[in-house]
This record gives sequence, C-alpha cells and structure tokens, in this order.
Amino acid sequence: MIDGTFNLDKLMKSTKKIQEIMQKAQKELSKIEVTGESGAGMVKVTLTAQHEIVSFILSDELFAEKKEVIEALIRAAFNDANRKITKITQEKIISSGKLFGNEEDKN
Repeated sequence: MIDGTFNLDKLMKSTKKIQEIMQKAQKELSKIEVTGESGAGMVKVTLTAQHEIVSFILSDELFAEKKEVIEALIRAAFNDANRKITKITQEKIISSGKLFGNEEDKN
C-alpha cells in the first residue's frame, strides 16, 4: 500500500513474474544430477535435484568392511550428494533474478 492505495494490477504482475521465475528455476533443477562420494570413492550415490536416486555404486572392496562401516559410508555419500543439491538449489534460486531485486525492475 503506497499513498493509501493498493495497486492490484501491479501485485498480480509481480506475482506472475515470480511464478515464472520459480517455474524456470524448477525446470532447470529437474535436469540436474549430483554425485556424492565417501570412502575415497568406494561409495557413490547420484541424486536428482528432487532427491531421487539415479545410481548407487558400491566398490567390490567395500564388502570386506564391517556392516557398520558400510552403513556409515552409504550415509556419508548420500549426505554429500544432498549438501551439493542444497547448495546448487540455493544458488539457482538466488541467481534466477533474486525475485524482487531483478535488474529489469530498476529501470
């Protein structure tokens, strides 16, 4: 509300623009796959940006380890991939026009 008036048209245009920016970012993210590793590459897990597993690779030498070690390495690889996805997602959202601070709006 500026000067006691409410500009519904401007609000609707801004909302539509934000939706378009977010849809574009989501489309770009849907194409991204990230690989997390642990145990010097003995465990590799590849995830999509939606956190779905694309591939899961265990080195043959890993099976000589105890169950607890294998479980810990699987968790570590999955967490590594998740951290990478989170970082990429945040960067993509920030770089997609910064929503309200888009350069086009400043002209």
